[in-house]
Amino acid sequence: PPPLSSWRWCLPHCGWDWRKRLAPGPSGGRNEALGGGQQGGCCGLPGSRGDSERKSGRRAVPDTMAGKEPLLGSLKACILSIQAAGSSPITDSCACLASFCEILEMILRKGIKQSVLGFKKRDYWHWLEQLSQQDMCGKLTQLSVMIEKVNSCKKVLTAQGRGRLFLRLALNKKLMGITIQHLAHTPKLLEWYDPSNSVLGNENFMEPFRSMMLVMTEINFSLDLEISSFLDDSWLLPVCETYETVPCRELGMVLRYLNGRIFIVEVLPGSQAEIDELVLVGDIIDEINGISLRNAQNGQAGTVLQKLKGKPLSFRLIRWKWHDGTLYQPLVPFLKVIQEKLPTFQLQHEPKHLEESEDRCLQDGRLMYVLQYLGQASVGLYGGKEVLDTAIPMVLEQRAPPREVLFDVKETEVIVKEKISSKVLFHYPYPEISCVGRRLDINKVFAFCITDSSDPAAQFRFQCLVFETHSAVECEEIIRRIAVGFKHTEWFV
Repeated sequence: PPPLSSWRWCLPHCGWDWRKRLAPGPSGGRNEALGGGQQGGCCGLPGSRGDSERKSGRRAVPDTMAGKEPLLGSLKACILSIQAAGSSPITDSCACLASFCEILEMILRKGIKQSVLGFKKRDYWHWLEQLSQQDMCGKLTQLSVMIEKVNSCKKVLTAQGRGRLFLRLALNKKLMGITIQHLAHTPKLLEWYDPSNSVLGNENFMEPFRSMMLVMTEINFSLDLEISSFLDDSWLLPVCETYETVPCRELGMVLRYLNGRIFIVEVLPGSQAEIDELVLVGDIIDEINGISLRNAQNGQAGTVLQKLKGKPLSFRLIRWKWHDGTLYQPLVPFLKVIQEKLPTFQLQHEPKHLEESEDRCLQDGRLMYVLQYLGQASVGLYGGKEVLDTAIPMVLEQRAPPREVLFDVKETEVIVKEKISSKVLFHYPYPEISCVGRRLDINKVFAFCITDSSDPAAQFRFQCLVFETHSAVECEEIIRRIAVGFKHTEWFV
């Protein structure tokens, strides 16, 4: 046989032990490993294992063992694409991430032996779950923590979903290499794989696969683990947004429960949900204040809201619309069922005010009114709505040059910005606004009163700020929205 050092060089490439090549043959002698006195090689070079066995007349290694594995080639191409992306860290927006995850999952599934009785179909998550139980030296603490975290996640319900969540978590934590390395040293779990029809059970393929997983530990990932509710169904992740609103008696969302998911099937006109301009018909409520509503029972959202009565609310919404504006495909079967049961149901593409109004400006994802700020006047110690009758003409008589502003009616406050520079001119929470309204004879001008903060000694003096809108309808809409804000923030007062 060749020197031991040459075999050591060969081990990382072909993944088998030189001692196996010198095992006693059927006649008690040794099977010759090297044909024709050639020096040893590997990976299909002259003198390799397959070549020598053919010359010795023994059965050749099956092509599934000796040939190349297409999945490994595809996985390598995906890794190179991720590296070429150049962004750090890699996020869910990476174009080749989904392909990488799909191929990785195919490799982990390929060749898994199923139970003879067939009561439970095996998946890669099942051996991942057992990996920490096979820890005899106490070195799998990080893996154990990850497995426990996946098992405690209420957004994934199946072995497929849990396996996918584990892979995303392992990429974030740089533990894919360690996971595969521990599997390679756990014969009891490796027996799950058919050596003739798998990557993980084939010693020739296991080594390059493990090397690629070690390469992945050198890449920084920052994947959003909260977007997990559809991992049971697809690697394609939805668009998620957070909707925050103030305490109110009614939100104005009509809900439909379907297969453990809560769909918004209607947004009531004039409701808080419509005014906030974020909720769209067809979206899914995934969480309320951090409480997962995956696999929700009928009425569960109402129960959660009842417990949170009087508190600010934060909804995590899954959008029906994907990044490119098309329908998020995993929702198709759900929406078909809803349309059959509710013939009038239609997906909402934009907030109602965006569809109806052209005099609005979009900034930082919010719709704002484009108005003219006409000025302000001191109205004394009383800030009731009665003062608007005299305050508005008082400002108009000043004839100050108007300033074009962006007027944002938010959930808890009013913000006024200069349109050109986006500089904040005024910022008033609703409890600081004493009144809002307009004169009957000037239907495009409205005003609101606030306490004068310029002079601390005169904190109970009021200022009246006057604005001009594009139409009487827009003027009335703004007044009503501020008035709704008064009602919603009475909890804070």
